[in-house]
Amino acid sequence: MGPRAQLPPEIQLAQRLAGNEQVTRDRAVRKLRKYIVARSQGAAGGFTHDELLKVWKGLFYCMWMQDKPLLQEELGRTISQLIHAFQTTEAQHLFLQTFWQTMNREWTGIDRLRLDKFYMLMRMVLNESLKALKTQGWEERQIEQLLELLTTEILHPDSQAPSGVKSHFLEIFLEELSKVGAAELTADQNLRFIDPFCTIAARTKDSLVLHNITRGIFEAIVEQAPFAIEDLLNEVDSQEEEEDDDEDNEDGMSEDDECKQDVPSGKPGSLRGAACDPSDEPAGDGEDSVGPVLQFDYEAVASRLFAVASQQSTPSQNRKRLYKVIRKLQDLAEGLFPEDDVPEKAYRNLQEEGRERRTKKRLPTSTSHKPGKGRKEDSCPDLSSGSERMTKRRRRRRRQGSGAEPTGPQEQAGVAGQRGPWKKRRRSRAGARVKVAGSQELQTKQQPLQSRK
Repeated sequence: MGPRAQLPPEIQLAQRLAGNEQVTRDRAVRKLRKYIVARSQGAAGGFTHDELLKVWKGLFYCMWMQDKPLLQEELGRTISQLIHAFQTTEAQHLFLQTFWQTMNREWTGIDRLRLDKFYMLMRMVLNESLKALKTQGWEERQIEQLLELLTTEILHPDSQAPSGVKSHFLEIFLEELSKVGAAELTADQNLRFIDPFCTIAARTKDSLVLHNITRGIFEAIVEQAPFAIEDLLNEVDSQEEEEDDDEDNEDGMSEDDECKQDVPSGKPGSLRGAACDPSDEPAGDGEDSVGPVLQFDYEAVASRLFAVASQQSTPSQNRKRLYKVIRKLQDLAEGLFPEDDVPEKAYRNLQEEGRERRTKKRLPTSTSHKPGKGRKEDSCPDLSSGSERMTKRRRRRRRQGSGAEPTGPQEQAGVAGQRGPWKKRRRSRAGARVKVAGSQELQTKQQPLQSRK
């Protein structure tokens, strides 16, 4: 037998990444990082598309085999940070492209018990890809390339992305972008990030994608508008305080005050740093805090949405949905905050108050009157109104069937006392029995007379 053919290093790493032992998998992940760094720096160039697909298949099953939430989170962070091991932007984008292609291919085979850790992996990979843009200074060309990659692999109609991948991506995109770039991105840059979603929302024929875009992107912008304005005002106030401090220093302050001003803000005991530096305050401690929020020019977002929604090729369903969002954005641009929940709550409260009033009105007639003189007869018709009607109908049917027409006084007695007709019928039946008994006695008396004759 000849010598056994040696497998390519990508396949060997993939086999070790999908091993049964955790020690073998952890060692394979460390070797993979070193291999990526060495391969990217080599003169031969980076990886091919097929090679990275094999690598991602091994990483996918490495995550598949990992148990325990804390270890899953650590492994997901390690895998997502592999993007920084690539030296060029093209290699990083190819790494991301093969990741989303792998998720689209393997998604239908994931059981419900493993969904959470792959949701977490998608979030971490998206976060690290945005951090890679941040390290490059948010260049326009890099932003356009990343958005085109994400649109082609996830949101485009020709992509093979399942609905679960699309929905989760649209749900986490704005959150991860705000975590990474809320402190640096301007309103124009944020508009560039959401521009592909405007185009897809106007052209898509998938109602689920349209709903997720409007809910996860545009309505999220509307809901976060009060917090964004609050952050902007806080930033303006902090800048004004810094300018006032600089003017005071120029005018000449006392030596003790200058010493306090010269104390760096990072030291413990620095009152100025604790008051002026907003980054020292922990995000999310307040009840109403939602973390970092992106700044948007609401008028520009509304005009961009109107430009794509007003085209003739836009479906009517998409146009109606986008016009509702445009009205909300225009109201925000004019300084009017939407309060959709308040009228609905008020309407519900009015309904509940009306029901309580009706029940209070009904209670005295049925429960408040105690049985006594003159009360027992009044309360009975209210409680048995339905049964009284049924008895009246039965009496009418019986009278119609018998052919007898009751007179006026009999009807009044039947209605008032409710026992007159029954007594009369009983008496008539008793009289009939007497007549029958009398006729039988006459017949018995006549029989002996005939026998005597």
